[in-house]
Amino acid sequence: MSPEIPQEEPDELTARVPIDPPIVTKGRISLLPGIIAIAFYMLVQAAVVSFGVVGGHIPPLFLIVAALFVAASFGLLRLFRWAWALTLGAAFILMSWYAWIFFSTHQPIGAIMGILNLVFFFYLVRPDVRTRLR
Repeated sequence: MSPEIPQEEPDELTARVPIDPPIVTKGRISLLPGIIAIAFYMLVQAAVVSFGVVGGHIPPLFLIVAALFVAASFGLLRLFRWAWALTLGAAFILMSWYAWIFFSTHQPIGAIMGILNLVFFFYLVRPDVRTRLR
């Protein structure tokens, strides 16, 4: 016989929130609209970096970053966990970069893009987004 484990009363700090399972339609997992928007944003960022390299404003070594953005975008659309981590890191680094631009040069585009990347970061860390990854 095993001893009974006493059950604790849940309070607001330890209460578990039920998470809905991924939505499966016709054998495919449906994508959240935010994931599609973030994947498109990563492709736009890759294009901006690539055009910056072609224009000579950015060093050619940054093409590696553009390739990582593209890989993160397509991997996120396939709901891969490694692509989620790559996108999460990219959103955090871009947020930090744009915050530095805003605080050092006081350009409003830095604040706008920094807040946009912060929103993407907070969207990606939501539990219902993480449960859909494989």
